[in-house]
Amino acid sequence: MHLQSRTDRVKWLKHLQTAHSGEKGNKMNVRKIRLDESSGAHAGTGEDRDEYEKDYARLIGSPSFRRLQGKSQVFGAGSGDYYRTRLTHSLEVSQIAREVARKLVKNDPFLARKEHPGLMIDPDVVECASLAHDLGHPPFGHKGEEVLNRLLMEEHGLKFEGNAQNFRLLMFLEKRAGSDSGLDLTASVLLAVNKYPYCIDEPGRLKGVFRSEWEGIEHLRHLWGMPAGCATLEAQLMDLCDDIAYSTHDLEDGMRAGKIQMNRSFFEDDRVIRSLMQEIANDTTNEDMVWDQVDMYAMVKRVLIQFLEQWEQIYAENGGEPSRARREIKARWVGKFASQVGFIDDPKTGWKRVTFIRDGEENLELLRTMEILKKLAWVTLIQDFRVQRLHKRSEVMIGRLWESFKGYETGHQIVPPDWLENYERQKSRWPWERLVADYISGMTDAYAEKVYAEFFASASNTKWGLSIYDRD
Repeated sequence: MHLQSRTDRVKWLKHLQTAHSGEKGNKMNVRKIRLDESSGAHAGTGEDRDEYEKDYARLIGSPSFRRLQGKSQVFGAGSGDYYRTRLTHSLEVSQIAREVARKLVKNDPFLARKEHPGLMIDPDVVECASLAHDLGHPPFGHKGEEVLNRLLMEEHGLKFEGNAQNFRLLMFLEKRAGSDSGLDLTASVLLAVNKYPYCIDEPGRLKGVFRSEWEGIEHLRHLWGMPAGCATLEAQLMDLCDDIAYSTHDLEDGMRAGKIQMNRSFFEDDRVIRSLMQEIANDTTNEDMVWDQVDMYAMVKRVLIQFLEQWEQIYAENGGEPSRARREIKARWVGKFASQVGFIDDPKTGWKRVTFIRDGEENLELLRTMEILKKLAWVTLIQDFRVQRLHKRSEVMIGRLWESFKGYETGHQIVPPDWLENYERQKSRWPWERLVADYISGMTDAYAEKVYAEFFASASNTKWGLSIYDRD
C-alpha cells in the first residue's frame, strides 16, 4: 500500500482503528491488521484458519521462500548434501524460536497480561517471522549483499541491504491473488520481521527498511504505539534465535567440513584466539557486552577449551562416531542458549529487551560465550581461502550481471517479460536500477551462475557450477 498524502494517511489510520475496534479494544485486534484491507484478506476458502496460519501458508508457498534452498548460508549452495542453505537455516531458526516462545508464554506471567501489542509473544508469529527473516538476502551470502550495495551506492546513491529487501519482497515484489501489497501479511508478522525499526534511507543508517516500505511499517508502529527505535518482543526473540542457530549450526557445518579441527593444537592455537579477539573488537554491534570488563584473551581461551572438552566427552559417549557427536554437541548448546532466553526492562529505552537471563539479570557471560562461538564460525569458515575464492568469484559474477542489466536501453531486452511489465507499471515510483537490484538479488546461486554463463561463458567453458570444494 502506498499513501500519497498526509490526508490519505490520516484517513487510512482512522479506517483501521474503526475497522478493528472490538469488544476488547484496539490492543488485541491491531495485531491481525493487514495493510491491504481491500484485498479480501479475511475472505475466501480459508475462513476457518487463523490469520497467522494464513501468513504461514503464504510464506512457505511463496517463490522467494523456495528459492532459499538455492542460496548460500556459509558454504556455497550445492557444495554438498550435508551443508546448510538459507532455507534449512531459516527452518532451524523457526523451530528454535517457536519452542522458546512457547516456553515464555507458558511460564512468564507478564506475557499473560498482554499490556501492549508490541509486548506480546505468539509462537505462530515468531515462527512466521523466522521463516521470512532471510528472504531478502541475495545469492552468494553476505558477499552478494555487499557487492550490490556498493554498486548501487557508487553509481546511483541507492542502498541495498538484505533486511530492507525482505520488506521489498513481503510488501511489494511477491504477488498473491487479489492483493497489490505483496504477501499482505498481518501487522504482527511484519513487525516481528522488522528487527531494525528505522528508515534505512535516512543519512547514516546502515540497516532498516527502504523508504517506500517504511511508510506502511511506520503506520503500523504508530497504530500500535511503538516507541521510536524499539522492536517488538517477537522481533527481538526472532533475532536472538537467529544468533543461536548461527553460533551452533554453522559450527556443526564447519566441523563436518574439517575447517574446525577437533583437537587441542587447533583450539589452543594462539593465532585462532587472537583472530577471534580481533573480530570481536571490530564488531560494533556487541558494544552492550562490555568486553572491557573482562579479560578477553582469557575468556576466549576458556570457552574454546570448554567446547573442546565437551566434544571429547560427547565423542566418547557416542562410541567415537563423529556424526552423532556433532549433532549432540549442537543440540546441547542450542538447549543451553534457548533455556536462558527471557526479557528484562531496558533503562535506556524504557522498553523490554529479549536476552539471556540468569537470576533475574542479563547473563552477559552467556552472551559473550555465544559471540565467541559465532566468531569461531566466522574466522574458520568465512575467512577460509576456499570460501574467499567463492566470494571473489561471486563478486565478479554479480558485477558483470549488474553491468549487463543496469542500462535500460539494453537491459530491458534481456529481463523476463513479467519483470519488464512490472517495471512499466511502477516506473513512476521505482527507478530501473532498483528493479535490476530486485531481479539479481532474487536469483539463487545456481541461477546467477547460469545467467552469467549464458552471457559470458563460451560453449566449451560452461562449468561455472563446479564446486570449489572439489579443487585444491
